[in-house]
Amino acid sequence: MHKPVAPAGTIPPLIKRNTILLALSQAFVGAGTQLAYGIGPLMVIAVTGSASLAGLTVGLFGVSRFLVSYPVGRITDNYGRKPGVLFGQGLALIGTFASGLAMLANSAIGLTLGMIVFSMGISAAQQLRVAAADMYRPRQRGLALGFIATGSLVGIVLSPMVMGLADHISARTGLNALGLPWLMMPVLILGGMVLVTFVRPDPKEIGMHLERYYPDYVPPPKPAAGAVSEFNSWDLLRRIPTRLAILSNCAGQGNMAIVMVLTSLVLSHHGYSLTSIAISHAFHAAGMFAFTIPLGWASDRYGREWVMYPGVGIALIGALLVAFADGYMSVTLGTFLVGLGWCGANVASTALIADLVETQHRGRAIGVSESGGGAMTLLAAVVTGPLVECASLPAAGVTAVLIAVVPLAALAWTKMAELRAR
Repeated sequence: MHKPVAPAGTIPPLIKRNTILLALSQAFVGAGTQLAYGIGPLMVIAVTGSASLAGLTVGLFGVSRFLVSYPVGRITDNYGRKPGVLFGQGLALIGTFASGLAMLANSAIGLTLGMIVFSMGISAAQQLRVAAADMYRPRQRGLALGFIATGSLVGIVLSPMVMGLADHISARTGLNALGLPWLMMPVLILGGMVLVTFVRPDPKEIGMHLERYYPDYVPPPKPAAGAVSEFNSWDLLRRIPTRLAILSNCAGQGNMAIVMVLTSLVLSHHGYSLTSIAISHAFHAAGMFAFTIPLGWASDRYGREWVMYPGVGIALIGALLVAFADGYMSVTLGTFLVGLGWCGANVASTALIADLVETQHRGRAIGVSESGGGAMTLLAAVVTGPLVECASLPAAGVTAVLIAVVPLAALAWTKMAELRAR
């Protein structure tokens, strides 16, 4: 039995409650993601002694997202969003514990395996966003995704708190300060898992019957009796709107993966302190998550494309600033713009795909987009080091710009084709 509906135009209390639970769960799990990006390179250097492998953790995230996103989407389409999310969070919990033990044992192989399991879990747990999209009407999905992404902003705050506690314990016990945070993370992840268990009913069930919760919602016509709607990944690429949405998401991921590494290298090259570099990265994180709700609202109000493509364009401008600007403020502005652009492209492209795909196929559809984003992240991690080593810092920045150009060029080509067809 479903809960009583809310008046037309409002969000039912049940949906609000579930959204808060999902956002808080995202916050707890997101703290681990920030640790991986923040101290992951230092962990790799500590156990391998090689700075050339510093990008390993970022690369593992890309590999895992590429491999896991679609299969987990299939699980959530068949069995519900909660089982897929809990499966991912369970993997992340195991991965954090394994990574912490590997650091205490100074094991490079153990750290690699632990980070693979952790990043696979984090990639699987991204089905939280699909769960949020399921529970809202199309005209509110961008806002819903913004609510969930804001949970990651809370995770950014939790991450340094965990690191600070680890430093304190390390000073008293002599244990590895890089390994201790990972032994604390299971507590947060377990808390996130408990929160997900209180989400009822399963968001997929809500998405299949939105008219029960929103009295003013008119569902699209259902297939004729006996007709079976099959999912085909290639259909997403054949349809122009979903193809452009996937390209935009991939461009945002690839562009940002390069710039996150490039920011530290550029500022270090100009002689700025580690504290200054950390502050610059904080502005980048603020760009990624602080504006998710207004950007989600804007995509609902003005259309997905009016947020998605400007997001890609803003990321392009940010990459140019990071690559070619000399001053600290200019580089920091650039990395902030890259985060902001990624936010717009990611939220709007996810909402667009959710709008155009039926609920029972939505997990796999967004999984396809995330797999593409993972492939771009992996590519960026692979090429950034050699570009900097063999060419220059600006060469890596130009690559980030070219990645962002792809969906904008595809959009221009599509518009010109439409004009020629008239």
